[in-house]
Amino acid sequence: MKKVTLQEIANSLGISRTTVWKVFSGHEGVSDSLRIKVIAKAQELGYAIPEDFQYPSQAENTTPVNIAVAVCRPETSLFWMTIIHQIAKVFSAHNVNLVYTYLPTSADPSYLLPASLTNGSVHGIIVLNVYNERLLHLLAETQIPKVFLDTSSLVPPDELNGDLLLMESRTSVRRITSHLLEQGRTRIGFIGDIGYAQSNHERYEGFCQALTDAGKKPDFSVCLTTPLGIDTYREEIDTFLSSLSRMPDAFVCASDYVASILMQLLEKRGLRIPDDIAVSGFDNITEDLLAEDLTTVQVFNEDLGARLALQILYRIKHPHKPHEITYLSTNVLYRGSTGD
Repeated sequence: MKKVTLQEIANSLGISRTTVWKVFSGHEGVSDSLRIKVIAKAQELGYAIPEDFQYPSQAENTTPVNIAVAVCRPETSLFWMTIIHQIAKVFSAHNVNLVYTYLPTSADPSYLLPASLTNGSVHGIIVLNVYNERLLHLLAETQIPKVFLDTSSLVPPDELNGDLLLMESRTSVRRITSHLLEQGRTRIGFIGDIGYAQSNHERYEGFCQALTDAGKKPDFSVCLTTPLGIDTYREEIDTFLSSLSRMPDAFVCASDYVASILMQLLEKRGLRIPDDIAVSGFDNITEDLLAEDLTTVQVFNEDLGARLALQILYRIKHPHKPHEITYLSTNVLYRGSTGD
C-alpha cells in the first residue's frame, strides 16, 4: 500500500504542507478547528499517525467529535433501538455528536458508501446489524476507526480493519442443548442461517459441541442452517417442516425471532410445546407474546451499546493499537418452552 504523505493531506484540504506538519509535530499556529480537520483527513487517507502523537482533548476542541452509527434495518427490533439509545447516552456524556447513517441490506457492485462515512466529517464508525459481505468490505476499506457489533461468518475479524464486539453465544447454546439431552430429548434439530452472522455460526458450534459431548452426531435431516430470505423466513421454515417425515424431540433456534415463527408453525400443525417438541431461542426479545415462555439467552443490549460507544472513543484516541475482539457475557433463561 502506498504511503500517504503530508503533502497529500495538505492538497486534499487546500492548505500548506507546513500547516499539516505543525499539526503532527505539535507546533502552535494552527486553529483547533483546522487541527481537527487535518487529523480527520489523515485518518481517512490512511496516514500513519505517529504513535506518540497527542490528540487534542475534547475540552480543547472547538469542533465536536462526530461518530457515525451505520446500521441496517434498525426498526426491525427493539433490540437494536435499545443499543442505539445507549450509544447516544454515552456520546452525550462525552459531548460527541451521533451521526445516524442508514445502510441497505445488500449492495450491488456499483454501490458506494454514503458520503458522510467517506468525506472526513466523521471521526469513527460503529457498525450495527450489517451482515452483507460487500458492505462489510467497503466499510473495512475506510481508514477511520471502526467498531463492529458482530460480522458475517463470510468476513472474518481480521478482514474488518476494526474492533469486533460479540455477545457470548457458543457456551450458552451448548448449555441449552445439553439440558435438552439430559431431559431425554435425543433427536434435536437446529434452525438458523449459520452463514448470515458470526454469532449464528458460534451458536451452531455450541449446539454441535453439546451433541459431541454426549457421544452423538448432529442429525442434519432435522437441521435448517442454509441461507434464509429476510422476508421469507416463515415460508421457508414452513416448507422445511413439511419436508420432515418425523419431527424431532426439540429444536434449538439461532434467535427468538426464528423460535417464535417456529412455535406458531408447530402449533398450527397441532403439536404441543414442550410436550411434543421443546423449543429454545436466543436474544430474550420482548416484542412477541410467544417469546414470554421461551427458553432463551439474555443479551445485555444496554451494556453492548455502552461498550460500543466507549470502544470507539478508545479506538479514535489510539488508532494504532492492535485491533480487539471482545465478548460480552450472556445468561441462559430456562422457561416453559423446554419444560422448565
